[in-house]
Amino acid sequence: MDAQNTDAALPATGRADEPAPLRAWHRLVETFAAVGTVLIGVLMLIICADILARNIWGASLPLVSEGGALLVVTLVALQLGATVRAGRLARTEVFILPFTERHPRAGAALEGLFDLTGAVVLGMIAWASLRVIEKDLDAAEFIGITGIATLPTWPFRALILAGFAVAAVEFAVRLIGAFRSMGGRA
Repeated sequence: MDAQNTDAALPATGRADEPAPLRAWHRLVETFAAVGTVLIGVLMLIICADILARNIWGASLPLVSEGGALLVVTLVALQLGATVRAGRLARTEVFILPFTERHPRAGAALEGLFDLTGAVVLGMIAWASLRVIEKDLDAAEFIGITGIATLPTWPFRALILAGFAVAAVEFAVRLIGAFRSMGGRA
């Protein structure tokens, strides 16, 4: 485990010597992940109910495919911040870990560049999601079939926006940690 990922082994509330705002932030990130985990359970129940309906009545339940698709994106977005915090995103550790051991400051700079890129990209996705939510609200966008079952899309989109925004901020928090590892002040 490299110096950048030492917080990954910490409990969700963080270390006692962390500033209170950072501990509160970590709680928020872990709460989003917990909500995403609950949504996985909800999705499993929906899929099981749909399988039962198909076998018993020979027909699918309404909203399963559309709702399932929105739930998958929502739960991934909600869990992304905790994934970033734990240092569990896919990357080439065959290179970065030995490089950081040999050149700690350069490795921290490279980690910082990765974190900066993540913060910018996820921030842009969150920003673009604002327009999607505006459109959904203006057009009263929904999924399903009118008269049978419908569900508004904006609550899902709002959770997706929140999840990407939290992940972007978590990348920024890691970026500050990378700057501190390089010996600079952040």
